[in-house]
Amino acid sequence: MKQTITLFCTAMLSIGLHGQSGADMIVHHAKITTQTAAQPTASALAVKGGRIYAVGNDAEILAMKDSHTKIIDAQGRRLIPGLQDSHIHPLNERNFNHKVRWDGVPTLKRALEMLKEQAARTPEGQWVRVTGGWSPYQFAENRMPTPEELSKAVPNRPLLLHYAYNWGFLNQPARKALGVGTAKFQMPDGTKLHKDKKGNYNGVITGNTFMFIALEGLTPGPTPEEEVSSLTYVIKELNRFGITSVIECASIIGYPEGHAPLQTLIRENRLNVRFPFVDLGLDLNPDSNWVDNEIERITKLAPISPGQNLHPTMEHGHEYEGTGELIRPELHDHENFDEPAVIIPKEKIMKYAEEDLRKLIEKRIPFRMHLTYNENATPFLDALEKVNRTTPLDGMRWSIEHAETLSMENVERVRKLGGGIALDNKMFLHGDAFAKTHGREKALYTPRLRAMFDSGIPLAMTSDAFRVSSCNPWLGFSWMVTGKSVSGSTVLAQDNRLTREEALKLYTIGAAWFENQESDKGRIAPGNLADFALLDADYFTVAEDEIKNLAAVLTVVGGRVVYGVQEYRSLSPQLPDVVPSWSPIKYFGGYFGEQPDSATAR
Repeated sequence: MKQTITLFCTAMLSIGLHGQSGADMIVHHAKITTQTAAQPTASALAVKGGRIYAVGNDAEILAMKDSHTKIIDAQGRRLIPGLQDSHIHPLNERNFNHKVRWDGVPTLKRALEMLKEQAARTPEGQWVRVTGGWSPYQFAENRMPTPEELSKAVPNRPLLLHYAYNWGFLNQPARKALGVGTAKFQMPDGTKLHKDKKGNYNGVITGNTFMFIALEGLTPGPTPEEEVSSLTYVIKELNRFGITSVIECASIIGYPEGHAPLQTLIRENRLNVRFPFVDLGLDLNPDSNWVDNEIERITKLAPISPGQNLHPTMEHGHEYEGTGELIRPELHDHENFDEPAVIIPKEKIMKYAEEDLRKLIEKRIPFRMHLTYNENATPFLDALEKVNRTTPLDGMRWSIEHAETLSMENVERVRKLGGGIALDNKMFLHGDAFAKTHGREKALYTPRLRAMFDSGIPLAMTSDAFRVSSCNPWLGFSWMVTGKSVSGSTVLAQDNRLTREEALKLYTIGAAWFENQESDKGRIAPGNLADFALLDADYFTVAEDEIKNLAAVLTVVGGRVVYGVQEYRSLSPQLPDVVPSWSPIKYFGGYFGEQPDSATAR
């Protein structure tokens, strides 16, 4: 009997060992920041089935390989959890490939040269465009381009250029095409067409967010093929900086119609970032209610539930996270740091917020609310507290977005209501403008970063790209740690900054809360999704002024390499050629410094 049992056990052990397989991927010889308390550092990790299943030293992890395991030597580089941008607008960049990106361009001279070069290759019937992601304070010249410089750079093609939602320019061909100065040219209230000393339009145009959105909508749109190519290269830009997950925080063309390019990438198994989304109930009918529109969409037009994933194979690949970042246009406190704060009448906020929030809470639809100024947050929270007394949130997640001037009293009110705060890195690009308008002392504590972090409220740092800021998260890291803006001036007080370790949490563990995915993301730990990035320099040891220059050399999503350069280029997926053929992205790339040949198919 004993011999029979021994033979049985041996047979079972043999079958088990034969049926086992090694890791799908092992990364070793790394400096791993795990963000776990029990094992804060390691040198190797193993991936199986899209998740991390072991973390440790090289010897113990390499013992898990077999003949099918992909082995990656990190060559001593820093490995961090994949970065998550929980407030960004990639689907609004359906014409990304049509645009010249000034993000990170160091001189106005070079920026103007780029326009001139692009004008020469842009075909008749198309426009030259620059629509955000830059600041005049980034240029060595420390100023805006003049109308004369812009007109000289692009004389024979229509040019649309805007700086965030603050300032725009249309050259003479663009003004002619749009009928500026005639009844044909209709813009939202508050739009101002500037004139020169002789009383002629000089091309400068200012207004609010809705004006700039409407203005771009009048320019030639992309073909469906160009939309898919644009989204492909938007995602490549995100992967370039180590971003593995985003929350699409509402596109102008919403769900489901506006998600067509995304669905194409999903069908073709080419989606290289996790893509949860928030939907905006925007409608071209000025009398429609955006909350009612959203309820109609998700219950009748294209039914979907909060937390439901539409991606057939990628976890959290295309997941509905609720509505926002506005619930109706009347409550948009447009941020333009060159101008005084936009303060909405308290009575209007109370009336509309109470009406709309009650509907959302009753339907259990999570919501996110754009609130830049504390004066608008106070009545909004008054309304939410009132609604909560009779229609309880009962654990439903919601958040305030941006929150630049939110007081700590209101932060505590948000916390007690179970909400979070999604900050953004706008002050890196626009802190100098804020200081000029509101005073440097106020800028130094905008936002109250240290106090918010210490309060324990769910907190994330985001980009709000691609108009008001660049998608490059390392600009936000730099600002949080150094306190410096893009110009090099101090815009964050010494006692209002974070350590490098704390800043990393806001782009990882903190961001995961806004996706309700804390158990899946933000750490290098067994059971977590295998999303991580290998950096081109060590975030924890580089000089402070070099943090803004960091990027990934390898980015992995779900155990699959989605981006690789230098010695990891051969691991990177082959991307289709950029379309159209005259695309600025093909010739300049995205954020400044990308080699043109790496902007096209690898």
